[in-house]
Amino acid sequence: MPATTKADYYELLSISRDAGGDEIKRAYRKLAMEHHPDRNQGNTAAEAKFKEVSEAYQILSDPQKRAAYDRFGHGAFGQGGASPFDFGFAGGLSDILEEVFGEFMGGAAPRGARGGLGPERGRDLRHDLEISLEDAFQGAEKKIRVASMISCETCKGSGAKPGTQPAACKQCGGAGKVRLQQGFFLIERACPVCMGAGRVIEQPCPACHGQGRQRREQHLEVTIPAGVDNGTRIRIAGKGEAGMRGGPAGDLYVFIAVKPHPFFHREGANLMVRVPVGLAQAALGGRIEVPTLEGNPAGLNLPEGTQGGSQFRLKNLGMQVLQQRRSRGAPARGDLFVEVTVETPVHLSKRQRELLTEFEQAGEAGKNAPQSHHFLERMKEFLGVKG
Repeated sequence: MPATTKADYYELLSISRDAGGDEIKRAYRKLAMEHHPDRNQGNTAAEAKFKEVSEAYQILSDPQKRAAYDRFGHGAFGQGGASPFDFGFAGGLSDILEEVFGEFMGGAAPRGARGGLGPERGRDLRHDLEISLEDAFQGAEKKIRVASMISCETCKGSGAKPGTQPAACKQCGGAGKVRLQQGFFLIERACPVCMGAGRVIEQPCPACHGQGRQRREQHLEVTIPAGVDNGTRIRIAGKGEAGMRGGPAGDLYVFIAVKPHPFFHREGANLMVRVPVGLAQAALGGRIEVPTLEGNPAGLNLPEGTQGGSQFRLKNLGMQVLQQRRSRGAPARGDLFVEVTVETPVHLSKRQRELLTEFEQAGEAGKNAPQSHHFLERMKEFLGVKG
């Protein structure tokens, strides 16, 4: 590194050479407050120190300048290590002070104040919508009402009385910012009259009182695509809050919640349904009807000896998959899983009791009821019971 009488920037800020951006900013902030000329009136040493740490911060906070400094030292910025900064404080240093040192200088400038506050985008809004499983399956059109700030119809969002226009601010000449002399520094701040907008409304709109927006209830129609699930987010562009000062409107996000269904339980694209069958039908087998979300029952052939808890799969009778199609162009769908529950007869007549007794006595436990017979044999073995 070339010889130089200037202090090393890292040593000035008391940081390591691998310090990150936040660490550099904290170090500069601490030293700047300590050596600020307004706190050290008439102290030329403090003034000189403040200039040095400010110069160090501007170099080390810029990745390209920092890389050049790390490689070539002070020689990267002028002959003999001359400072590349203009300490008339109309430019670079005042920007540093606004960014890092704003609170001490009387408060940070409002967002966007450096260039004047122009059009500002409106806020995004959220609306929660509850739909049925049938609507989620086939899609639907839903009407919703959303209260929000919309552009004033009277002044078309300008905030000025119809027939008039906002005028350029006389305080800042339309620039949106003013320069203030504060001790040693010349600081640019947002104009206190127009608040950085660069214009003032001399004759406010009587409908919105100069705001350019009004709170109204919007009536909107939302297209629900087939296959949506809990938490699906639908974006409706430009239906959020109206922007400020002619800025674009925000967006509306509709979050979907699917209500529980009396028959079906959903697991992703698949549907589950429980169907009770009688004891005789489960034993003898036969055809049963299963409900579907399409409204038409589907047929299912039960095999002889169907046990309670048995599950059967009906392909492509589940939910539609959001924005997916099969190879032939039909909507992609999940499956319908049918769980059979076997219902034990109740309120038996005398004759029914006799028939069930005859069935029990004539049957072979190991053959007609293998699961219960196997369980009984294992229990006897466990308890040490013989015979």
